[in-house]
Amino acid sequence: MRNSKFFILLAVILIIALSFAFSRRGKQPFKDLTAEDISSAAVTLSPPDKTIQISDLEKFVSYLNDIIIYSKDNSYTEYAGQGVTFKLHMTDGSELCITEYSPFLS
Repeated sequence: MRNSKFFILLAVILIIALSFAFSRRGKQPFKDLTAEDISSAAVTLSPPDKTIQISDLEKFVSYLNDIIIYSKDNSYTEYAGQGVTFKLHMTDGSELCITEYSPFLS
């Protein structure tokens, strides 16, 4: 009887630990994106409001594939600093804007 209570307690602790670990994993919204999905991309730095065309889409997409987002946080509006906006023109005609204020991504 004592062994069964121990194993039940151990199972409950394991389930709680696994659920906590999986909830903190984060999401990779661009993990399936390929360079073939993008027709052109540009980055705008604010300030100084300068836009640069991205020429190496393969390398750019490899960086996007690695992005991990853990939770939603809108407190980036309280920060002062430089914003970086990536504008992607997709081959299907849509447009995607990714804005980054370190350490935030929106």
